Amino acid sequence: MAKEAQDGRLLIMLANNDKAEPRMQINDGLKTQLVFGVDVDGMKAGQEIIFDETSLGFPIRSLSSIPKGDYYVQALINRYETFKLKSGQSVKLPPDQGEGQHWNTKPGNFYSKPQKISIDPSTSETIKVVMDQKIEPIKEATDTKFIKHLKIQSEKLTEFYGRPMFLGAHVLLPEGFDEHPDAHYPIMIYHGHFPEDFGGFSAEAPDPKMDTSDYSDRFGIYGYKKIEKQEAYNFYKQWISKNFPRFLVIEIQHANPYYDDSYAVNSANLGPYGDAIMYELLPAIEKKFRGIGQGWARFTYGGSTGGWEALAVQMFYPDELNGCFAACPDPIDFRAYALVNLYKDKNAYWYESDFKKLPRPAHRNYLGQIQNTMEETNHYELALGTHSRSGQQWDIWEAVFSPQGEDGYPKRIFDKETGAINTDIANYWKEHYDLRYILERDWKVLGPKLEGKIHIYCGDMDNYYLNDAVYLMENFLKKTNSPFYKGEVDYGDRAEHCWNGDHNNPNYISRLRYNTMYLPKILKRISESAPRGADVKSWRY
Repeated sequence: MAKEAQDGRLLIMLANNDKAEPRMQINDGLKTQLVFGVDVDGMKAGQEIIFDETSLGFPIRSLSSIPKGDYYVQALINRYETFKLKSGQSVKLPPDQGEGQHWNTKPGNFYSKPQKISIDPSTSETIKVVMDQKIEPIKEATDTKFIKHLKIQSEKLTEFYGRPMFLGAHVLLPEGFDEHPDAHYPIMIYHGHFPEDFGGFSAEAPDPKMDTSDYSDRFGIYGYKKIEKQEAYNFYKQWISKNFPRFLVIEIQHANPYYDDSYAVNSANLGPYGDAIMYELLPAIEKKFRGIGQGWARFTYGGSTGGWEALAVQMFYPDELNGCFAACPDPIDFRAYALVNLYKDKNAYWYESDFKKLPRPAHRNYLGQIQNTMEETNHYELALGTHSRSGQQWDIWEAVFSPQGEDGYPKRIFDKETGAINTDIANYWKEHYDLRYILERDWKVLGPKLEGKIHIYCGDMDNYYLNDAVYLMENFLKKTNSPFYKGEVDYGDRAEHCWNGDHNNPNYISRLRYNTMYLPKILKRISESAPRGADVKSWRY
């Protein structure tokens, strides 16, 4: 199927069931199936690549250890392309193809149909798998009355990557946008993972007879799809209601060769995404859709990755935004990089002990029950890709926060095999991306610009232990003076990941209400901080 030789990560996946294709059953949780990976360079059509007992796998490390039984086997290649970076290095990376950097659904990736096989480790056998399928392109989202789409080529990112690079956005227009051509609007920037389209907004109510037999393992309830549709319709009804504040709301598409999201900051490995979003994409949106275009009328919010981004961009561009609402943010203090202190611990995978070997957990539920460990989730990533190319969580933190290595790839914060921490890289992270440290270091300059702008929310049973870093940030913020930060830090009792400050509703409801729940605080902020002569009326119709 390929006319040219291919570079990439070649994967073999094995599943002991046919509930879904093996490629859709690979993760780092308790229900994962098996995956094994090798790097290929210049792989030609028809060429045979051998997987043997030395091929790296997860959660079983070697093919020779697979239990005897029947399996469904599937192969896939996550295709890489060569990027000639501005720094002079050439690197092989998987470009996003509109899917949000997901190897198992990436358009253009070749794969095989699942086939049933029997494996017996005690016998020697060769099983051939042929990749004769290709993932189809993604259909672009279409405009509606309320939801518009914008895509621009970024000059800054194009220069960094040595090829055309693009940024996109989904824009939710206010009710009455066309009927009020003289109105200009404040803007709310919703940060988060790659959005295929603007989510959580629908002019159609769910069918009363909609099937509610679907079950959410995360929330332990049936019929969650109907709940989501009802909440989307409720948002629409609220959005068009009389006297509702008229805002622009945007979700940004900034998937890149390392992840579904750039973390919205400038990075040695990902490039100047912070400047590209702030000074190229945002002005383009405000020009096209009549945004006010001034810092006092811009607000940012989000959860998890989006929570970290909301706080980071508020800090790194303090005059360009008037408030951030950061829910369950990724580690905002690297003394609590989940359960690792990057500055004192020697190993990310194991607690220090003379005689015990106790692994560090990486994920829990609200009862504290563990789903995986630091070692497991990082070995999972290593099976999917070397050089921080797995497209997963720990690798993107490394790609964003680390300096660029001599080979053009991110320098490792810790050895991916053993967990040994590199203190030199940790110090680089500290000076450039440890948000608590940077705030404390630069408070004399940043404090006056951030007074009243910082709001942080987190569940005290966050699945990824992110609340530990929030505690450390709060300790600093409560002690600030000249000025006092005048913001908010709040916690949800027994609340899991993505708790966002709502004490009245369960997490499975409040997580669907990001676009409205902070509005009262935003309106209060505008009334207190808008400069004299600012337009605070044209959008209040």
